[in-house]
Amino acid sequence: MKALITGITGQDGSYLAEFLLEKGYEVGGMVRRSSTEKFDRIEGIRDRIAIFQADLHDQTSMIGAVQSFQPDELYNLAAQSFVPTSWAQPVLTGDFTGLGVTRVLEAIRQVNPSIRFYQASSSEMFGKVRQTPQTEQTPFYPRSPYGVAKVYGHHITVNYRESYGLFAVSGILFNHESPRRGLEFVTRKITHTVARIAKGHARELRLGNLDAARDWGFAGDYVRAMWMMLQREDPEDFVVATGEAHTVREFARAAFARVGLNWEDYVVVDPDLYRPAEVEHLIGDATRAHETLGWKPEIGFDELVGIMVDADLAAIETAGAPAA
Repeated sequence: MKALITGITGQDGSYLAEFLLEKGYEVGGMVRRSSTEKFDRIEGIRDRIAIFQADLHDQTSMIGAVQSFQPDELYNLAAQSFVPTSWAQPVLTGDFTGLGVTRVLEAIRQVNPSIRFYQASSSEMFGKVRQTPQTEQTPFYPRSPYGVAKVYGHHITVNYRESYGLFAVSGILFNHESPRRGLEFVTRKITHTVARIAKGHARELRLGNLDAARDWGFAGDYVRAMWMMLQREDPEDFVVATGEAHTVREFARAAFARVGLNWEDYVVVDPDLYRPAEVEHLIGDATRAHETLGWKPEIGFDELVGIMVDADLAAIETAGAPAA
């Protein structure tokens, strides 16, 4: 089996690539051309992956990559995925995160309609939630340009499935974290700063809305669900979540507790870090994924926080100097 992954250098892409290689897949990855390569997340498997230069903004390059690699499965994980940036760059986010999905689907339709397609949908599509917990049937009410773009990507995937008979599915994944999460995301910002404080390299952690609640799982668990969705006889969309919600405050408390510190001594609430339109409470109901796919998360909230804090502490110790 051959699988092509867009966004292979990201958190999810790197975990998925490792998972598929263990399954015996031949793995290809699409990367945007850049003057500086950032392959740190896949450094350990770089020599086992075929890399193709392609861009979700460019239809021709997408078609070329699919024609060249001829995958059995294509996982679209690439996106402008940082919610705050979507307000600063709403048009770019819409083109990349929304219309980019159409370009991938068109490449499949034109090159080989038998390719199985996975689209990375997001819990941010629920936004101002209409029911709690959120299921596959919960109406969308996105509260950011990112969420709006993800809704487009989700619906265009359904449209190509129903219009052209493609095996095209969306995983509505709730927040999933790991030591490979980018430093701009609040979870990694917390664990990274906590590690720096514990090592004497920082004195405070500035955060926005401490009451925002999210359903946080481990990225390594969630890529298994992606693969499981493409192994079924019929294409269906699934919510992938832990079913537990924790606030930013709880995450910070747990991270500081990992290093024996009281979070209240270091956390500063910064109004500038609040979103223009906040998403207050996301919690997923993954019952269908449990019953139909046989998927369940293996890493719980406290263990996840501990893994991330420990990794950031180890990184600082390895570097032998203050982490930036």
